[in-house]
Amino acid sequence: MINNNIKKIIPCLDIRDGKVVKGVKFQDIKDVGDPVELAKSYVLQGADELVMYDISASNENRTVMLELVKKVSENINVPFCVAGGIGSIKDFESVLNAGADKVSVNSYAVKKPQLICQVAEKFGSEKVVVGIDAKRTKSGNFTVTANGGTLETGWDLFGWAKQIEDLGAGEICLNSIDADGVKQGYDLKMLNAVCQVVKIPVIASGGCGRLEHFSEVFTKTGATAALAASVFHFGELTVCQVKEHLRKNNITVE
Repeated sequence: MINNNIKKIIPCLDIRDGKVVKGVKFQDIKDVGDPVELAKSYVLQGADELVMYDISASNENRTVMLELVKKVSENINVPFCVAGGIGSIKDFESVLNAGADKVSVNSYAVKKPQLICQVAEKFGSEKVVVGIDAKRTKSGNFTVTANGGTLETGWDLFGWAKQIEDLGAGEICLNSIDADGVKQGYDLKMLNAVCQVVKIPVIASGGCGRLEHFSEVFTKTGATAALAASVFHFGELTVCQVKEHLRKNNITVE
């Protein structure tokens, strides 16, 4: 049973060509460092989980690099979620066998929603995370994208989130493309709306830039965890600093 009162901090390792990278709104991608060394440092800082996302896997029609999954998993002792190009039960199983504790599907969940149900039935919902890359439309609604934000589905975000839950996913990682890498804060309106239509845990992703953004997302939405990348990769904040700030604001963390 997941205790939603204990909030989690999750550094995210976006991978391209075997290195950690970061961009802004999925553009202007820059190298950050070695995934194994960064993973180890975040665990030492107190990360509750780690996510590794091979950002070019879907566009290149391949799955995540299993050797890299294995290397990272051998060097950490916290739950490890892996994403990128997961398009079949076999892909899912291979990533788990390489050392991941959970697997996140995103683009292929959009293309083959039945995959969510299949992997949940075979491996258990607790192993299944579905990532959503969402953006605002001109009318102010929210729509779902795939393939790193390059494929417009036209799907309503809230309907898709509910369908993900109904298909058996254990968690949703909700990323705002509009906020990604901008460091102006999480999209609270979008997060709160999704948290209200599903009962499964929702991980906030996209836009964190200051300590206050972490406390804000937990006090103003139902998010159970906050994922961040830039603020950690570029040494602006540590996980320890974030947790200390949250405790001062009476937010329960490990």
